[in-house]
Amino acid sequence: MPEKTYEMTAEGKKQLEEELQNLKFVKRPQIVERLKIARSYGDLSENSEYDAAKDEQMRLEERIDAVSEQLKYAVVVDTDAVDPDEVSIGKTVTVTEVGEDEPETYEIVGSSQSDPFHGKVSNESPIGKALLGHKKGETVKINVDSANVSYDVVINDVKTTD
Repeated sequence: MPEKTYEMTAEGKKQLEEELQNLKFVKRPQIVERLKIARSYGDLSENSEYDAAKDEQMRLEERIDAVSEQLKYAVVVDTDAVDPDEVSIGKTVTVTEVGEDEPETYEIVGSSQSDPFHGKVSNESPIGKALLGHKKGETVKINVDSANVSYDVVINDVKTTD
């Protein structure tokens, strides 16, 4: 069975590589030091500092594994190979809901870069999935499963994210 691939922008891959370096070579040694200090307090069975450091170490190792997995199967999307007016990962799209005046702008990114509060939507999100492959001037129906809501948007503009 083929492994899952993680589509992302070149910038997204670079950010993950930097995060992994920080986790391994900054955060991991800090936690090791905290564990060493906590062990020096004696009895580990009632040592809350040791327990907290072990829990943090477990979360850190899980994040290292997750980031490593994403980087191992990363697929960097070449936005230059896509029609300039077509929505794809690495592009910023401005849409207007049919019947509304205020446009909304989204940057389509891979799931590891998603940050909806800053306008970065994942290609795997309902909005991202619906917009992918469509072009400037098209009307797209977006179904938001969790809210049983659908709405039509008109793609006003598509730009490659700088």
